[in-house]
This record gives sequence, C-alpha cells and structure tokens, in this order.
Amino acid sequence: MAERTPWSLSGALRGMFGRKTIDQSTWDDLDDALITADFGPDVTEAIVADLRAKVARYNTTDPADLQRMLRESLEERLSKLDSTLHLSERPAVVLVVGVNGVGKTTTIGKFAKFLRTYDRSVIVGAADTFRAAAVDQLATWAERAGAEIVRPQQQGQDPASVAFQTVERAKLTGTEIVLIDTAGRLQTKGGLMDELSKIRRVVEKQAPIAEVLLVLDATTGQNGLAQAEAFIEHAGVTGLVLTKLDGSAKGGFVLAVQEKTGIPIKLIGQGEGINDLTGFTPHVFAQKLVG
Repeated sequence: MAERTPWSLSGALRGMFGRKTIDQSTWDDLDDALITADFGPDVTEAIVADLRAKVARYNTTDPADLQRMLRESLEERLSKLDSTLHLSERPAVVLVVGVNGVGKTTTIGKFAKFLRTYDRSVIVGAADTFRAAAVDQLATWAERAGAEIVRPQQQGQDPASVAFQTVERAKLTGTEIVLIDTAGRLQTKGGLMDELSKIRRVVEKQAPIAEVLLVLDATTGQNGLAQAEAFIEHAGVTGLVLTKLDGSAKGGFVLAVQEKTGIPIKLIGQGEGINDLTGFTPHVFAQKLVG
C-alpha cells in the first residue's frame, strides 16, 4: 500500500477493494468515493463507465483487479497533458497569476527554492505592487530560497515597470530563471487583465515568456476554479499549480481541473514548508491516490 496522504482515496477504497467480489455495492461505493473526492459528476461517470467496461471485458470479479484498473485509468487520464515545465530559454521568464488568498506569493518562494535545488539561478520580481505586504512577504520567501528579488522603487509603482526591471536585471547578471509575482485582486474586472497584458507586452520586448502559471487552492475545489476563469480566458495560462493539497480530501480535483480547463498541472504544493512544492508526476500521484 502506498503512503497515505490527506487527499488519498485509499482510506475510502480500502474496504471496497478488500471484499471477496465485485458487485453493485462496489460500484455504488466507488461512485460515492469519487464524488466525495471532488472528481465531479462528469469525470466520475466517465471513470466508472470505463471501469465497468474493462471489468466486463476481462470477466473479472476480483476487487484487486478493479483497484489496479482504477490506478491505471487515473494515470492515463492525468498523463494526457504534458506536465513538463518549459524553462529552457535564458532567461526563462515565468509569470505567476491567481486570485488573492490561494498562496500565490508563498508558492513563488517555494518554486524558487525548488529551482535552486537544481542549481538554477533565480530572480524574483515583486510586481504585485498593489499590496505592500505582498512585497515584504515575497522578499522573505526569496531570501529563504536563496533567490535575488527586485522590489518596487516606490509604493504603487507600475507593475509592468517592476517586471521590466526584473528581466533587465536577470539579463545583466546572467540569471537563468525569472519568477514574476502579479496582482490577484479584482479578477472579474477588466483592469487587472489589462495590467497582466501590459506586463506581458513589456516583458516580451526583452525575452519570451516561458510559462504563465495559474495558482489554485485545492481546498476550494470547483469554486476556486470559477474564480480563476478570467485568468484562464485572458492571461494565456500554460500550466496550473495546485496548493494546499495537504489539507484537502479532494484529490480528485487534480484530475477534474485538468480535464475541465485543458491546461496541465505542473506543480503541486503539499505542505507549509519551503520544500513542499514539487513537480507533478501522474504515475506517482495516481499511485498515492488509489493506494
């Protein structure tokens, strides 16, 4: 049995897969477990239908076979999109977007630390200039991660100019990767999306943008996704970062969000520590989820 995590299905499924045979109650319990884990009704229905067909095709009544099939099915679905971070440009510029409260600023600090463990040089741009606290928080995390930071030169400085200065600094110093924090409030207002577009235009005059990562809070599930739809529509998002999976029993949201948006998950956060952000590996995730 794989190591259990708070978002693991293995607890809910253990009794089911420990039975002697597959019967209607098995399917009912599997359906309940997937819905409870926030796979959503559409994904749950598709998974159960697929598994029913496989069980019939292979003429098995062994719950252990069903467990293996579920694990393989989830891995296959999770692997449909490329979870690779594309950071080969020099400098590789990453815009980090998301609504306030999802853990965006701390995620940037953790991402910087993640990159530093691979001996990549990192510079962080504090372009969320609307919140002075965000700048100070980001500076603290950058210091812990061993990354340089470019701060606004005055309160309320134009975010695009901070982004410009950050990329300029990276090119001057030969820094490999640039992480730019952006504002997360007013996600339903055109002004914020216009600001993100401006940051993009200014940055692209100096270097191509390698990734636009949208940070989502796994504990908010489908509601969090609805809040972030403006970013998906307007910000050119290339990858998702799911935070707070450690405190969520909703591991199914990982698959549901990827299937609903068509955007790959690239990083997952599973704790409060600076080393608790990791790359997303479908095989490992499916193994932990199912057991």
